[in-house]
Amino acid sequence: MALMTGKRGLVVGIANDYSAAYGIAQSLLREGAECIYTYLPLGANMERRVRKTIAQLGNDNPWLMAMDAGKDEELDATFAKIKADFGTIDFIVHSIAFAEKDWLKAGMFTSTPRQVFTQAMDLSAYTLAAMAHRAAPLMPHGGSIISLSYYGAEKAVPGYNVMGVAKAALEATNRYLAMELGEKGIRVNCISAGPMRTLSAMAVGGFSDILDWVEKKAPLRRNITTEQVGDTGMFLLSPLSAGITGQVIYVDSGYSIMGL
Repeated sequence: MALMTGKRGLVVGIANDYSAAYGIAQSLLREGAECIYTYLPLGANMERRVRKTIAQLGNDNPWLMAMDAGKDEELDATFAKIKADFGTIDFIVHSIAFAEKDWLKAGMFTSTPRQVFTQAMDLSAYTLAAMAHRAAPLMPHGGSIISLSYYGAEKAVPGYNVMGVAKAALEATNRYLAMELGEKGIRVNCISAGPMRTLSAMAVGGFSDILDWVEKKAPLRRNITTEQVGDTGMFLLSPLSAGITGQVIYVDSGYSIMGL
């Protein structure tokens, strides 16, 4: 029997086949899970694009719903629909973040406008708590929630700027959720992934230089793949990680252990 047979959960954040969420869904489906999905309703073609991407995973007719996680009414509608259609779920993959790309450049953090700062915190960190709050009643027998972070939450990375602050808030949110939801049997963990060529990462100024630097300095002398992140995500959502919660797990070829 595959590790995730009989498990069903929500995957939020697939934009294309380079997305971390795509790699996680791929690993989950391989292990027998049932994945349901949302997409950000930006433009008329977004649903078609995401549906086509999901089809590459073998989900030809997926459960797919439009959801802007920055709007409470859309979060409410999504989780109400999940409850109506399925009753319960076992896991959530939170793989969304946003900051205005004009402020993701070296030398721009000090002048970050209030609106840019609060929006990044809302969409990148608060949405994890918002989803967990709505998901907990749908996990009567326990469950697992994961989110995606980056080393810029812990160390100052030129160009990452306000997103680094938002990811630090995300990691703190991860710990507080784990503390409160543990008594319900719900585990909450975070993956700190090394740089990958996702749509959001490409908005960071000097991103190609970051990839080159990690390849030269990480112990494994290579960058990571979405498949490696996917397998770690599947592990954290599976019974194999039953004793792990509130943690930030690094998938970064060991880069985060280096001093100089």
